[in-house]
Amino acid sequence: MLDLSPKAGELDAIETASRDEIAATQLERMEWSVRHAYENVPFYRKSFDEAGVHPDDLKTLADLAKFPFTTKQDLRDNYPFGLFAVPREQIVRVHASSGTTGKPTVVGYTKKDIETWSSVVARSIRAAGGRPGHKIHIAYGYGLFTGGLGAHYGAEALGATVIPMSGGMTERQVRLIQDFEPDIIMVTPSYMLSILDEFRKEGIDPRTSSLKVGIFGAEPWTNKMRCEIEQAFDMHAVDIYGLSEVMGPGVANECVETKDGLHIWEDHFYPEIIDPITGEVKEDGEEGELVFTTLTKEGLPVIRYRTRDLTTLLPGTARSMRRIEKITGRSDDMMIIRGVNVFPTQIEEQLLRCGGLAPHYQIELSRSGRMDRMLVRVEATDEAGSDNHREASARELATHVKNNIGISVKVDVGAPHSVERSLGKAQRVVDLRPKEN
Repeated sequence: MLDLSPKAGELDAIETASRDEIAATQLERMEWSVRHAYENVPFYRKSFDEAGVHPDDLKTLADLAKFPFTTKQDLRDNYPFGLFAVPREQIVRVHASSGTTGKPTVVGYTKKDIETWSSVVARSIRAAGGRPGHKIHIAYGYGLFTGGLGAHYGAEALGATVIPMSGGMTERQVRLIQDFEPDIIMVTPSYMLSILDEFRKEGIDPRTSSLKVGIFGAEPWTNKMRCEIEQAFDMHAVDIYGLSEVMGPGVANECVETKDGLHIWEDHFYPEIIDPITGEVKEDGEEGELVFTTLTKEGLPVIRYRTRDLTTLLPGTARSMRRIEKITGRSDDMMIIRGVNVFPTQIEEQLLRCGGLAPHYQIELSRSGRMDRMLVRVEATDEAGSDNHREASARELATHVKNNIGISVKVDVGAPHSVERSLGKAQRVVDLRPKEN
């Protein structure tokens, strides 16, 4: 793989600033953001007042812990525009979640917000090895989902040539990668595996493609999946992190020269790690739930937003800004199976150990009497599609899950290509258990 490490002078000054300089910038911007939210958003004024805190109480970065959290439910309760901090006429774009579990969460951006967002995505692409003039194939979905347009504007801000493919039409994805010869692809990792399948289906060696870097986000993925993609395409695979409530993609990104966690762009987003049960702030290096406060966002500032993502906050390496480890799961998609906490990525790690199984899966939860049961639906590789191979692979995966996670699961190994492919964010868990009142 090519060496895509940055050259001298290619980084923003803040990326290599001292921790004292970063902290001073954060405090100045945090004081503005907290006051901006309090003075312009009735929800925050009420929330702060009920908690007995005021923007004047923010004297140090540690004082942020005095302020109440913001949750996804708060955004839903103020649907659609109740959390905007500027007149609606100053909002130049609106994005929203799918709303599959309730009302959508709606976010709004001013012109300056779009410029800020574009700049942090451009910084993210550059950290991944992207440079002005590179061709970037964007296979994130466009529309209300922040992925496609967030990546698009960031790539343009970097000075790259954008190929706005969006998701779906996998055969066409492969054809355009072959014809347009992009340097970089931005896509969900699960859909990249579908693209890989299509390369192989068409008899094209993916290592002959022009792709040098894949920037993957929108869902958790493992280092084993990184290795599979890198080896299959002979390219770098790096992680990008973001969520619409905080900004969109580009809140944090891995640096291609280290690939040791995602550097948070701390001049715009202040991170905390909390105990997901008690809400207490944890020390750097301890795993917990990731919380963000926006420092420069005008349209919809968020104060101490609970992401529900579980990770660890670590010192900087390739950049001065702190890192988060790859997301290990979410505190709200954690499955508790017969008393054992399980995340989909744990199942994925065991799946990738099985040579006869493709890296596509779906977890089905059901209940028999009082007992929760887990069925893992996977598929055989083309080379291991016989009944004997499939039965052996099912036993192998069930054994790995039992020995490493501690639960017994049923494994259904289907024929090659039998697991439904994702055209965007993969639905890893189907919960068929009856809802409890």
